[in-house]
Amino acid sequence: MPRVPPSPIGRILPRRAAAVVEQALADTRVVLVNGARQCGKSTLAAEIADARNGQWRSLDRAATRQAASFDPTEFVANEDLTVIDEIQRVPELLLAIKESVDSDPRPGRFLLTGSARLLSMRAVPDALPGRMETIELWPLSQGEIDDKPDRFVDAAFALGPQLRHDSEETRSGYVDRVVRGGFPVAVARTGSRRERFLDSYVAGIVNRDVIQLSEIERGPQMRALIRLVAARSGQLLVPGALGSELGLPQPTVKRYLALLEEVFLIKRLPAWSRNLSARAVGTAKVAMVDSGIAANLLGLDASSLGRPETSFGPLLEGFTAMEIARQLTWSEQRAEMYHYHTKDHVEVDIILENRRGQVVAVEVKAGSTVRAEDFRGLRHLAARLGDDLLVGIVLYTGLQTLPFGPRFRAIPLSVLWEAAAPESPQ
Repeated sequence: MPRVPPSPIGRILPRRAAAVVEQALADTRVVLVNGARQCGKSTLAAEIADARNGQWRSLDRAATRQAASFDPTEFVANEDLTVIDEIQRVPELLLAIKESVDSDPRPGRFLLTGSARLLSMRAVPDALPGRMETIELWPLSQGEIDDKPDRFVDAAFALGPQLRHDSEETRSGYVDRVVRGGFPVAVARTGSRRERFLDSYVAGIVNRDVIQLSEIERGPQMRALIRLVAARSGQLLVPGALGSELGLPQPTVKRYLALLEEVFLIKRLPAWSRNLSARAVGTAKVAMVDSGIAANLLGLDASSLGRPETSFGPLLEGFTAMEIARQLTWSEQRAEMYHYHTKDHVEVDIILENRRGQVVAVEVKAGSTVRAEDFRGLRHLAARLGDDLLVGIVLYTGLQTLPFGPRFRAIPLSVLWEAAAPESPQ
């Protein structure tokens, strides 16, 4: 029986989500690891199956898929942990799994992986409410690649303006990280070999997963839409404007965008307001799930992004948002991520709000210097939130933490992956 797949980067990198999956298996009957293709779901699940002597079944194999479709009940009949890879390929298995775990409610019965959001798939008959915990797995974080702590979210909420970080990362280092992205295969390659992988990855997503989820009448327009979204990384996502540029009806654009989110190619950041101002804009912003894909779609490599005339900021903002999205899957602090934008063009790139209503607000700047004006949106929020704003941070490509008032700091962007978890009080 095949076990842990070989790693494309030559070694198996520890995944932060592994501990979260193990915790879920300890008290939950079914655990689903959901995420983009090629981000490491199968490797993670296979490692856990090996450690628990579980059964491994991949629905990417034709024979296995046929057996699952022929007799779903028999397919899931097993006393030990059963790992089913790419469950969206045979969604009718979920009813058989539900029946199995209802008759035998022991925790840790099934570990599933999926490359599409199951709750959004029309063919899914039942989403196992109350029986399944879903854990999102993203491409590798910078901390996973470099063996760094990856605890910015926890540190920012715990320390607020006391968070300090000095960096040795250069602007060219940040450019390299953005172009590389986090897919294990892309991390292992350079130059044209990485570009070929990223090209084939996007083509495969459109030709395989998107078509599997829904009939797409206009394949070329879907590919053009993906490029337009990449060019709008970190900007407001307005389906009507995209439709006008592509010659597509707005309902079609909305459906295509939903499909791209379901297969983990894009992520929408919802607007945040808390009714602070009637002038807050409710439009979501968009980020490509992987910055390497975004740069490649735009024909940008490390050399071109390093030129002063090239706009690095939007790609860096999307990169930052997705590094934080990764951390939110394992951070101790339970928080949600938003953006803030008013009709008067007051903006804050990233809003993190925890369950107590406390806010960490983040602006992203591609420059190595910071000005007082860069804190305009953060000060706007502070005036309205009062003590609920713990800290306003401008992440930039400089080297030192700099104070810009009692609750405002400019901090090198590498704090995202180099910040350690704050020590618990004794």
